Amino acid sequence: MAIQTFLFASLLIFSSIESNHGATGVSLFTNLEHSLEVIAKPIRVGVVLEAGKDMMRITWMLKSSAKVHGDADFNTVEVKLCYAPISQVDRPWRKTYNELSKDRSCPHKIASKPYDKIPQSLNWTIDRETPTGTYFVRAYGIGINGQEVAYGQSTDGEKTTNLFSVEGISGRHMSLDIASICFSVFSFGSLLIFLVKEKRKATLQQLK
Repeated sequence: MAIQTFLFASLLIFSSIESNHGATGVSLFTNLEHSLEVIAKPIRVGVVLEAGKDMMRITWMLKSSAKVHGDADFNTVEVKLCYAPISQVDRPWRKTYNELSKDRSCPHKIASKPYDKIPQSLNWTIDRETPTGTYFVRAYGIGINGQEVAYGQSTDGEKTTNLFSVEGISGRHMSLDIASICFSVFSFGSLLIFLVKEKRKATLQQLK
């Protein structure tokens, strides 16, 4: 009897866990409504953008082709910087996954703002930590449960149009960093030689 009671209680607990898991679910990119339009325009065009320096104008809005009340399911928009396919090659840490909780293609958060049901824009300076690569911008519509329910992006479905390139600070200033290190070593060496000479000079004066 005790074993039967234990098994019945375990079954109830397991069912409860499964029920909660089913209610929470997971967000799959293929299940999202493509109801947002996103425009990302660099202030400087036709050039490789510099991390920590260049700025972009990002705008998002409900698509004109979206279904009526297509924005009723979300109240927040989260904007992210995403790697284009060319910058994912041989980089598994940037891999695209359909399950958004596992996706690694959009790790750089730009902004999270309440959705106002009207076109919204912001000027964004590319973060200094942004690695060298080719990118696009994606916006997710976040529902009341905190999960993604809709999206839009500044490129096409194949991620081949309206891309932009960023040069990271580490790549841009590598030669300057090396020169700085060499100069520091040289300065330290010169100071050390000067101190040794001064000490020897003082010692000789004491002997006289």
